[in-house]
Amino acid sequence: MDDKQYLLSLIREGEHQQQDFKYRVADAVKLARSVSAFANTDGGRLLIGVRDDGHLSGVRSEEEIYMMHQAAYRYCKPEASIQFDTYHAEGRTIVVATVPPSDKRPICALDEEGQLRAYIRIADENIVASPVHLALWREAQKEQGTVITYDDDIRHLLEVMQGQLTLNQIVRLSHLPRRKVIVLLARLIRFNLVRWEYVNQQFVYIQQ
Repeated sequence: MDDKQYLLSLIREGEHQQQDFKYRVADAVKLARSVSAFANTDGGRLLIGVRDDGHLSGVRSEEEIYMMHQAAYRYCKPEASIQFDTYHAEGRTIVVATVPPSDKRPICALDEEGQLRAYIRIADENIVASPVHLALWREAQKEQGTVITYDDDIRHLLEVMQGQLTLNQIVRLSHLPRRKVIVLLARLIRFNLVRWEYVNQQFVYIQQ
């Protein structure tokens, strides 16, 4: 399979959970969001020099390749692991940037104001991670042998969780401090007692 055939096989998949098209790299900050989202989810690849419709536009300059490296190594904290491979087709240069899932989550991206934000990949979108995701990643770093204790707060939280509820709704119904609810939800998700979904552009939490 030559470069063109390989690239076209990827493009036929379209944009999805583990693949994103970038027409060009004009802003390392925006590119860092995709790197963060892939690293914090299931990994993925960026096809740089490919339009949204799958047309091969190509990478225009060495400056764009430099900005790709900047996105991974300067605008992501901690640094994301990323591999760049260059392909040639129809007289154009396409860069495939492959980002593996990180074991140092969250990988955060600097925004335009210099603030660090973590992103996750949902379908073909990069979404700002919720406070529960941040707590879940902290939970995941704990020892594997950790067990969950059914104390009064957890029992109460599970009692009020009927149907799909947002974090704010759970805080309001439980009358527990927001910070505590975040930690408890993360723990319950870790032990598969609660799951999260992304519905109508917001995160909701549901008992398993």
